[in-house]
Amino acid sequence: MTLDDFIDALPKVELHVHHVGSASVPTVLELARRHPGSGVPTTEEELRRFYTFQDFPHFARVYGAVNALVREPEDVATLVLGLARDLASQGGRYAELQVTPYAQHVVGLPMRAVTEALDLAAGRALAEHGVEIAYIFDIPGEYGDEAAEVTLKHALEEPPTALVGFGIGGIEQERPKYRDAFRAAFAAARAAGLHSVPHAGEMSGPETIWEVVEHYGAERIGHGINCLADPRLVAHLRETRIPLDVCPTSNLCTGQIARIEDHPLPRLLEEGLYVTLNSDDPPMFGTTLADEYRVAARVFGFGREQLAELARNGVRASYLAEERKQALLTEIDTLAAASG
Repeated sequence: MTLDDFIDALPKVELHVHHVGSASVPTVLELARRHPGSGVPTTEEELRRFYTFQDFPHFARVYGAVNALVREPEDVATLVLGLARDLASQGGRYAELQVTPYAQHVVGLPMRAVTEALDLAAGRALAEHGVEIAYIFDIPGEYGDEAAEVTLKHALEEPPTALVGFGIGGIEQERPKYRDAFRAAFAAARAAGLHSVPHAGEMSGPETIWEVVEHYGAERIGHGINCLADPRLVAHLRETRIPLDVCPTSNLCTGQIARIEDHPLPRLLEEGLYVTLNSDDPPMFGTTLADEYRVAARVFGFGREQLAELARNGVRASYLAEERKQALLTEIDTLAAASG
């Protein structure tokens, strides 16, 4: 079995992937043609140029434009099913899909319609592609108090059946001005039984990670790569075993690192931190979940057992039912043993 075959066969879970960011190029083109006047290109060549990002704020603007294409319940479900199809083709078994209800709110989609579309899509994803879908509702942080209120209201009053977590993304530098609203939203979501899975330490420093650890009750952190600037934080993350959902190609494409070889993935592992491997917004960044494993192998020299351990980390850090975790871990172990 070649290394590529091993990576393709490796049972994987995707813990950090965004609903709109998972949309394939053909899907985005279909939506752009369905909803003209959005500013999103309607030809493949132009769309690929559109996906060349200058920095994170530029990426956020592009993401927002694509987000605005999701205007009907059918659009919501189409993206979920596209992700399931893509994951199934590369050994993906489960995804915790980050959905931003505020984006649907601003285009006038009722909460109930969005929830029904998410429920329908999760059922079809499992039946048609064998991929189990769970959801995380995330606040787009730069939109402040209103976004926090809308996201929490949807999570508490009209949650999809498979809602497991509550998060926050967007431009981290905008969060301090809305600090109290975000803290209160996470407290309410956690009280309702949702897991706390915020982004932090992607485009800002350790102070953002400390904020989510100390005031959001973070159980898992999106990115977290800038923790390395604070030895005390590294020690805390190592001791508490809070997983970091790491997305190397994403960090390169949004300008958080200059070269893929500069990515801190190897050092995070050397420091004894709990790391999972993910794709974030795969078509926008020209990657897939399997490709992120190929980066780990080809750029950083990870062997099959190291790749298998990253896959195990993803399973263990997920919010899958325990019996499903054990079944996937057994599959990973069997493949690793058979491949030598």
